[in-house]
Parts: sequence; C-alpha cells; structure tokens
Amino acid sequence: MNETTGLAGTAPDTGSTNSPAELFGGWPELLYGVTRRESLSYEVAYLAMSEILAGRVTDMELAAFLAALRTKVESIDEMSGFADAMLSFSKKVEFEGTVVDTCGTGGDRKGSINVSTGAALVLAGAGVTVCKHGGRASSSLSGSADVLEHLGVVIDLDPLGVERCMREANIGFCFAPVFHPAMAKVVPVRKGLKIPTAFNFLGPLVNPAGASRQLVGIGDASVAETAIGVLGRLGSEKAMVVYGSDGLDEISTTGPSTILELNRRPDRSFEIRTFDFDPAEYGIKRATLDDLRGGSVEYNAEVLEATLSGDSGPKTDIVRINAAVAFVVAGRANDFGEGIQLADQSIGSGAAKSALEDLVRVSQSASK
Repeated sequence: MNETTGLAGTAPDTGSTNSPAELFGGWPELLYGVTRRESLSYEVAYLAMSEILAGRVTDMELAAFLAALRTKVESIDEMSGFADAMLSFSKKVEFEGTVVDTCGTGGDRKGSINVSTGAALVLAGAGVTVCKHGGRASSSLSGSADVLEHLGVVIDLDPLGVERCMREANIGFCFAPVFHPAMAKVVPVRKGLKIPTAFNFLGPLVNPAGASRQLVGIGDASVAETAIGVLGRLGSEKAMVVYGSDGLDEISTTGPSTILELNRRPDRSFEIRTFDFDPAEYGIKRATLDDLRGGSVEYNAEVLEATLSGDSGPKTDIVRINAAVAFVVAGRANDFGEGIQLADQSIGSGAAKSALEDLVRVSQSASK
C-alpha cells in the first residue's frame, strides 16, 4: 500500500474559499449524502471538521453528522481530513527524538482496567520516551486521566510542562481538553449521544507530541483498516492497530487478537500486514473478561500500582503482553518474546513503578 497525500496539520488546497456547507449546498445536503453512505473527500472532511471546531455548526447538526458517520465505516480520506483539521487547531509539544504512544479508543463497553496506561509506564521504566494522550472516561468508569490524577499526576500541564516530563520521567501526559481546546464545543454532544463516534477513533491519531510510533487499541474491528491507513497517511514510522476477539480495545488475554502492522519504507511509502496474535504462545495464561474488569477510579489506581509493583495475575499479564507489543512498535524489541522480557525487567526491577513516581514528582514541579 502506498502512502497518499495529506500531511498532519497542513490545510488542504481545495482551490476554493467556500465552506463545506457551500460546497455541499448546505449542511442538510452534506448530511443527506452521509446518510446515504456516501463518503466525503479529504478536502471536504477537513473543512467540515474545521467548521465544527470553529463553532459554526449547531449541536443538532453535529449530533446528526456524527450519528450518520457511524452508520457507515468512516473512510481513510474522511478520518485523515478530520485528523489534520484537529491538529491544525491543537497545541503542540515540541520534543526532539522518537516518541511512542499507547492508546485505546475506548467505547468497547467492557469496563476493563487501564491497560494502555500501565503499558506506557512499563515502557517509560525501560527508557522509552512516551507521550500519553487522553482524557477522562467517556464510556467507562475511569479513563487514563482520572487514574493518573488520582495517583498524584498533574494532568493539565501546558506543552512545556509535558515536554519536561518526557525529558525527566520518560513519559508525559497530554490532557485532551488542554491540547484540543476547540473540542470543548463538541463535548456536550458526545456525552448526549452516549455512543462511540468518530472522535473516539480520532483521539489516538492526533497526539500533540507527534508520536511517530503508536500502539492503538480499537474497540470496533470494522474501523481497524481505516485507522492503520490514516496512521500511514499522517506519517507514522511504525504502528500497530490491535483488537481482541472478545471486543477489547487492547491485545486481549481471553483469546487471540488481531494486529494490523504498519512499517514505513525508506522511500516513505508504507506496507501493512495483518496477522493473528495469541498471547498464550508467549506464556500468558488465558483469562476471562471478569478477570480483567476494572471499577472505580480508586480501584483502577490500586490495580495499576499493584501491577507496576510486580503483582501477579491476569490484570498484570494483560499489561505485560501489551507492553511487549509496544516494545516492538518502539523498536526496542525485535520480536514479542523479547518484548515480554523487557516488560518483565521493567516491572521486576522496580523501574516501571519508579516511572510513575517520577511522573508524579516532575508533573507537580512543572505545575508550579
């Protein structure tokens, strides 16, 4: 698969100064097309998202647009246009060096623990620079921001504060409302809809630190190919989009998972391969969804601390295997077996727990 055009944060050259409403004869016409499962071009998707983020769309129009998009699978052109528009409105973290992100879309309605947050800290403990990007829970009881804040992390740092955390603790956290302030306009609509929308899938694609290596968990398998295609179009060097056969937006330990892997070629084109992945082949015991279930912010925070402290059991196992996959994405491990070894070393040595403590300390200092 070859890379297509569309650079992150770059406005498209549409050859017209018209708004998407004018291009489509008005929002009703745009909505009519989407409800007929017609896909938007990259240019119109970019302009439509720009109109939304500029506050020039009513709540009713936005709700109808998001719901209509969900009746079909969002296309690569649409999601690339949306992502580039969001990046053009966002604040950025300037960081020299390779940055990794581990993120799930949420919306899988499984209520599991905060796996990607644990995996990110395991990577940071091994010296990998990570920039987590997320917000508070939308469809679960506690999101990454909720848990980290409960543990003492200052989550609403500005770009300079996040960059300092990345330098001094190997991990920073970009709180979505701080880095995407224009998104405040769509929050009430998203909460009112109570269903996953395009914004769930956009979150992992618009990391403010420009993460070039990403492990993205998808709760809806139907959008996995779109997600990996968008990551390729936005310039990712290496990425994996994963989903469990049980519907988890992680590498699951209840059974096999599917991985879509993107690798960038020297000529800047990219290739994608899809394969099944079974954690049991790497010594991970089978779990049930009940074994992986989370709960309140307090409970999930306790689980995260226990995991990083070396607790054994299914909740730690799912963090270990997701960290193992992330080590391959980061280029620190040549294969998943080596990734497991690195994850176990980070946890067993206490480095993963120290990464959390460092993040708490540095974020609090940076907030003063």
